[in-house]
Amino acid sequence: MKKKLLSVLLACTMVLGLCACGDQAGSAAPEDTADTVQTQAAADTATADSASSETTADTATVSDQAFGDTIKYDPTVPVNNGEPISIDYWLWTSDELWQSVMDKYMAIHPNVTINTINNPYDDYWVKLPLALEGADGPTLFNMHISYHDSVIKNLAPYDIPLEDIRADFNNVEPHVIDGQVYYLDTGVMTGSIFYNKDMWEAAGLTEADIPETWDEFFEVAKKLTIREDGQLIQAGFEFNNYINSNYLMGIQYQLGQNMFNDDMKTVTINNDAEVKVMQMLLDAYNVYEVGEADFCEDSIVSFATGQTAMVSSWGWLNDYMKANFPDINFGVFQVPVFDKNNIYAYNRSNTESTFGINKNADPAQIAVAQDIVKFLLADNESLLNLALGQSVFPTKKSLANDPALEQNAALYCLKDTVDQYVFPGALPSFFETYLAEAGEEILYNGVDIRTALQTAEDKINADLAGMDFTACEDAYTPRK
Repeated sequence: MKKKLLSVLLACTMVLGLCACGDQAGSAAPEDTADTVQTQAAADTATADSASSETTADTATVSDQAFGDTIKYDPTVPVNNGEPISIDYWLWTSDELWQSVMDKYMAIHPNVTINTINNPYDDYWVKLPLALEGADGPTLFNMHISYHDSVIKNLAPYDIPLEDIRADFNNVEPHVIDGQVYYLDTGVMTGSIFYNKDMWEAAGLTEADIPETWDEFFEVAKKLTIREDGQLIQAGFEFNNYINSNYLMGIQYQLGQNMFNDDMKTVTINNDAEVKVMQMLLDAYNVYEVGEADFCEDSIVSFATGQTAMVSSWGWLNDYMKANFPDINFGVFQVPVFDKNNIYAYNRSNTESTFGINKNADPAQIAVAQDIVKFLLADNESLLNLALGQSVFPTKKSLANDPALEQNAALYCLKDTVDQYVFPGALPSFFETYLAEAGEEILYNGVDIRTALQTAEDKINADLAGMDFTACEDAYTPRK
């Protein structure tokens, strides 16, 4: 039986590498978060808590220069009694974006030196857990929810009242462990539909034609499809290489179907909802004829090079297109649904995280790290810049309607429905691997849908059985 490999052209590799960064690093890579409902708490944090309290302002006596919503940051309060102090800060990407946060903080507290140390993403998650065990680990570091289990035992909880965090931020509950928070989400990412505006106009379509349902979507896709002598010249819609992450791992929620069973420990993949999603994709090519399995091995590359009119992607594509394909005039709209009058959820979501604090660092350095965290959570400007720079919808409540979000079409289209996306937890990477295999078997080798989905389900459950993983789909509450 012939099996089509996942390998693609060099251009595809560039795009896929970025996508992986998005879900693993949020944008979304393998797209979209940690097993945040695990109830193991870091120990021995009393020393850090005590040290932190020396540098945080008494909220009852903050000066008129304090800023923030419920969480207030008072820049007049000295850090480390104004004495020089240095801390190491680790990150793996977006160093200019995060450095701007640190530069702003150091401008307020010139006695603090923050040594920024950038590591490649793959090396980062090998080195960091080991470094946190010893005496030379960073005091502050960028966290990713997918690696929760590998570092949680060495994290110090945030020295901020939980009720204040809840007042200012959405998505807090999945991060609460024994009444404390060790990191939060800076923003939420998810999948949307990117479309080529020039192709749209050439087909006689306007914004009034933006579809809300999948039936409407495929009618539009047919108008965007161009064939000459039976050969596909312009695809109206393509999904090649993204069956797993953009469809089988999210669109089933529209039909009220979770990926996990009630135990939140085992998955259901071979179900009626997933079959319907997969059949819809097959119909796109075989019935509506708006694309082809062999038109381009990677639909994002096809879109970026002006061969395909519509694709589904996570928010990272917004900035990637602007940076690398500025001539493509594109727009973004929310993913269609099967029934707009009956929506359980639109799709799944993933997140980018705030800082982690090393509980094994020197107490004075931990106190500085706690102060930096408080600064970040209070500083709307920094949080907004991070949201725009990472293409994630901000979790800070007061930023949800900020006009600046209009700069990023992938975020702006979510402004009214961002609460209607399911965060399943930090899905292990083998979810994408096994569901990609299932999609390829179905699309390229003609394997029966249920047979392929059952194989994927069996493989995922077998690997989950060897892990201490609990999903958090049950934390999602649909709108009434």
